Amino acid sequence: MLYAIMAEDAPGSLERRRQARPAHLQRLEELRDAGRLVLAGPHPAVDAADPGPAGFSGSLVVADFPSLAQAQAWADADPYCAAGVYARVLVKPFRQVLP
Repeated sequence: MLYAIMAEDAPGSLERRRQARPAHLQRLEELRDAGRLVLAGPHPAVDAADPGPAGFSGSLVVADFPSLAQAQAWADADPYCAAGVYARVLVKPFRQVLP
């Protein structure tokens, strides 16, 4: 089943985000390579593709997991969580309708 992992960045976490990004991306690439990743990306804090020093307000990942518990465990193990980038993470079942 698909799950949406919606994370909100902690204030002032841009530098921590930059430092933890390679490990964060590696995990996403593993999901992609396993054919389980639907989409992933950050939410710019301002209305711009490159928010510069404004940074990001959070992230969204939609991926296939065997259960909600496994999706939550995967989200909890994210390097951004360990680095203090995320203030809050919500994991919910997701039903893709389109495309």
